[in-house]
Amino acid sequence: MASFSRLMLLLLAIIATSSSNLVSSQSNSNPVCPFPYLYHFGDGATDVGNSVLIQPWGRSLPATRAPYGRTYPGGPNGRWSDGLVDFDFAAFDFGFPEVVPSLSEQANSSNGVIFSVARSPVMDQGFFSRRGIRIPPYAVSLDTQLDWFRAHLRSVCGSSSDCIANRLANSLVLLGDLEANDIGYALTQGKTIEEAYSYIGPITRQQIKTTRDLITMGARLIVIPGSAPLGCFPYILTAMPSDDPAAYDRLGCLNSVNRLITMKNNYLRQAINNLGQEFPNVTLIYGAFDEGFLQVLDRLNQEGHSSTALKACCGIGGEYNYSSNRFCGTAGVPACSNPEHHMFWDGIHFTQEIAVRIEQSLIQPTLAALNCTALPTAFS
Repeated sequence: MASFSRLMLLLLAIIATSSSNLVSSQSNSNPVCPFPYLYHFGDGATDVGNSVLIQPWGRSLPATRAPYGRTYPGGPNGRWSDGLVDFDFAAFDFGFPEVVPSLSEQANSSNGVIFSVARSPVMDQGFFSRRGIRIPPYAVSLDTQLDWFRAHLRSVCGSSSDCIANRLANSLVLLGDLEANDIGYALTQGKTIEEAYSYIGPITRQQIKTTRDLITMGARLIVIPGSAPLGCFPYILTAMPSDDPAAYDRLGCLNSVNRLITMKNNYLRQAINNLGQEFPNVTLIYGAFDEGFLQVLDRLNQEGHSSTALKACCGIGGEYNYSSNRFCGTAGVPACSNPEHHMFWDGIHFTQEIAVRIEQSLIQPTLAALNCTALPTAFS
């Protein structure tokens, strides 16, 4: 893997020579992919700054403080990472050298707008309240993110339904429940694996409802990734310890939790296939995020980093260097000097190094299927 300084110099050089052309022409065309607009709904894996803009909580969130952004750009940048997140790199592959959070002032003038908010679930507050589960006040459900999207389109298009339909027909839209936060909140608050299985149906139905709404609005190209294997996340490993070696797989992840995520992803994949039969003129793509994640983790272990791979780089305490009471960004909580040897930055979100590797594993192989022309990459 190239050093980050070399990576960024090459990326900035490519952007300097191509972004003016991309920005000026994206209202009509994208020279890289056959869609001039890009939108993403999701959680912290793709949040490029919305959570820290949500009032009144945003300014006090950990991602606004050091050591977030330490690797790039040198200080907090609104992302829950030591640098960029995986969708920064994916968007570049899609021909969008810069994407912006939907709550930013630049959103209405950008063709790449991200509605994702860190720690956000698919389901709404009522779903969790009825089950006695607490979620952060800044978390934004998928339904509310869709409401934000509708408001954004009205700001850009006014009352023109033709404008909205045309924009959506020429967009790539992604819906990513990558961190499976609905399940994570339940498991870390004492809910059993058995109860969590009962959430799969409602979560999937909400994802399919949102996808159907987008199709009705005019979307014709939608990617819906599955969830990452939550049983590998430090915060879950910390919350659900076991003395039984058989509880863990060869990578150190919890078998019971990952079986749950596998079922969740299989259920979603089948639901997407069914929806595709209902709308044969719409391209619906399932993204196997779990497979890409496990490939990256396996490779990190093969490189000799098994002792750090599942430990938070920024954190303190316990086997996985994670404590919910002393989260990254809290005074006195240290950060490691080698984030490239860790899957996780703060126990929940990925390091920038892993974001790059996920982009290589999942996004680059899909470019041909999306009729995209690969740019020279700064990420290898």
